[in-house]
Amino acid sequence: MAGHSHWAGIKHKKGKADKQKSKIFSKLSREITVAAKLGDKNPDINSRLRSAIQSARSANMPKENIQRAIDKSEVANDSNYENLRYEGFGPNKIAVIIETLTNNKNRTASNIRTIFQKNGGNLGTLGSASHYFNQSGVIKISKDEIKEQELLDLTISAGAEDFFSFKDYYEVRCDKKEIYNVKKNIEKNINNFLYTGIEWIPINNLEMSEDNKKAAISFLESLEDIEDVQNVYANFKLN
Repeated sequence: MAGHSHWAGIKHKKGKADKQKSKIFSKLSREITVAAKLGDKNPDINSRLRSAIQSARSANMPKENIQRAIDKSEVANDSNYENLRYEGFGPNKIAVIIETLTNNKNRTASNIRTIFQKNGGNLGTLGSASHYFNQSGVIKISKDEIKEQELLDLTISAGAEDFFSFKDYYEVRCDKKEIYNVKKNIEKNINNFLYTGIEWIPINNLEMSEDNKKAAISFLESLEDIEDVQNVYANFKLN
C-alpha cells in the first residue's frame, strides 16, 4: 500500500467535508445525464450509469437530484458532451492528467492552460504525462458492507490484480477491461459501492517538502474547481 496516496484517492473523502458540495453534485449530475443519454435509462443494463449513480449516492446526493439528472438526458439533445483528456506538468514537475466532460473544448482548454501558467506549470500534448501512470479498474467498497476475507476471496476468483485495505474502505484493482466482470462477481454478495471507475495510477509517487506539497494541492484544487473537469490525477505522495 505504500505510495498509494495519490490525489484521486483523497478527492472523494475531501469532497464530502468540503463546502463546495454543490460543485461536486454538479459534476456528478453531468456524468449521470451523459451516461443516461448515451445508453439505457435503466442502470441495471447501463453499467456507466450504474457507476455514476453509485458515486452520487456515496457523496450523499439526494435521490431527487439523481432522478432529475436522468430525466434531463431526454431533453439534453442539443448538448453534445465529449470526454477529453489533458496532460501536463504542474509545480515542481509533478505529472498531471485531467479528465473532462465538456461541450466546449476551447473554453475547457483555455481554463486549464491558464491555471497551469499561473502555477508555473506547462500544459503538454496528449501522451506527455500519461507514461508516468498505469490505467486500472478501481472499485471502492465501505468496510461496513463486507468482511475483508470474504471480499478478498471474491476478488481473487473474479480475476482482480490488487487488493488494498484503508481506514474506512477497501479498494480492489483490476485490468481496466475486466472491471465490470469483477464488479459483477462482487455484486453477488453486496449491492452498495462507494465508487467504480477507471483511474490513472502513478507508477511512482514523487517525494516533496510540505511547502511544495501545499502548492501542488492548491494547484490541483484549482483545476478541480473548473466545472468541466471530472477527475485529476498526479504523481506525488500526499503523506
